[in-house]
Amino acid sequence: MRRIVVIAHKTLGGQALLEEVGRGMRGGDCRVHVLVPMVHPMGTFTEASCRADAQRVLEEGMRRIRQLDPTGSIDVTGEVGDPNPVYAAQTIVNRGEGFDEIVVSTLREGLSRWLLGDVPKRLARTFPSVPVTHVLGAEEPAPTG
Repeated sequence: MRRIVVIAHKTLGGQALLEEVGRGMRGGDCRVHVLVPMVHPMGTFTEASCRADAQRVLEEGMRRIRQLDPTGSIDVTGEVGDPNPVYAAQTIVNRGEGFDEIVVSTLREGLSRWLLGDVPKRLARTFPSVPVTHVLGAEEPAPTG
């Protein structure tokens, strides 16, 4: 079974990311695990509000990914993770869950804190035997709920 980890927050569910995930799902027998790191915005926030926001993003993103598979045969799971996307991915590995590909989606340069922190390259260095695909996406509207 092919295992793909999708790491995104503000761009989760965007067209570029969905197209990339759809390519990875071709052929079936695939598990997609969606990892949404919490985002701590500037200003006043609480841990609970950041987690709730990430959970809403996760649920909507998983719904959109499931729509890519009309047969319903692809296993889509997900979780909210640590604000550091590299550490959040390492946490999955430390639990004994492996993956065959990492798809990380960020905003474009100048808007993305993850690019400023070199997240795609850090993921590639942290997981040298796993291909890392970087997708540039646009910010998706926040899910309502």
